[in-house]
Amino acid sequence: MRFSEDRIEKLSCSDGVQRNIHIWEPDKPRAVFLTVHGGMDHGGNYVTPALYLKEKGFATVAQDQNGHDMKRKVVIPRFEVFLDDLELMLEWVKQNYVGVPIFFLSHSMGGLIIIHYGLKRFKGDPLVKGFITSSPYWANAIKTPKIMEKLAGVLAVLTPRMKVPIEDIRDHVTHDKEIMKRQREDERDGIMASGASARFAAELLKAQAWIPDHIATWKHPMLVIVAGDDKLADSAATKELLKKVNPEYLTELWYPDNFHENFNELNREDVFARIVEWCEPRIK
Repeated sequence: MRFSEDRIEKLSCSDGVQRNIHIWEPDKPRAVFLTVHGGMDHGGNYVTPALYLKEKGFATVAQDQNGHDMKRKVVIPRFEVFLDDLELMLEWVKQNYVGVPIFFLSHSMGGLIIIHYGLKRFKGDPLVKGFITSSPYWANAIKTPKIMEKLAGVLAVLTPRMKVPIEDIRDHVTHDKEIMKRQREDERDGIMASGASARFAAELLKAQAWIPDHIATWKHPMLVIVAGDDKLADSAATKELLKKVNPEYLTELWYPDNFHENFNELNREDVFARIVEWCEPRIK
């Protein structure tokens, strides 16, 4: 398989579409990481942490998100569809890994989805041991003029599928040239999106704007991995938002020289080792 998966299954999503679940697993998983990928990304991009975690006895499952399944341009009906599908994905994991501890593992837009899910939908579950997010896309590092933000909302209503201009930062998401090359090939082959619709952009902006007034009510174990040289997610804004979280629930890791994709950076094995270290006592 293209991303070294052990198998690929299908999830029947909230819109009736069946989307791929990429699965990497040892024979008897000690725990399972339910992943949520970033914007314009795909589940197969979790191959680097998944192979490391498999060697440590963990399974990793990565669904292709709504609007991202072999689409060159991301189009979604609304942000909440990600939460609807995440609920279905959690049930799928519980049915397929009966009694196995679960950790949410997210990156970028996945971190935006996770914070909304944890605050709006998650009511607690003894099998869910914690939330992990890398470079959460809670604020945009590429500053958008206010007039453009307003126009994004208008265009999302009038021309929701229209492609919006976005800066190509693919060369600044990791220092690993081989992974960067692989991601360019994923773009070329239509596996990784290269464009965003007006509605997708507007829905992400609204989801980001919701966080500052609500994040202080977070009450679940959370590990946040922040990249200091992030060209996409505003790491300074992330750290300010984390100050609102009760420290009882929060562990923060800071990698000052990392680009956006901590899970694909040159120092990723240190990142993965810290994740495993954080998870171990929660499994026991």
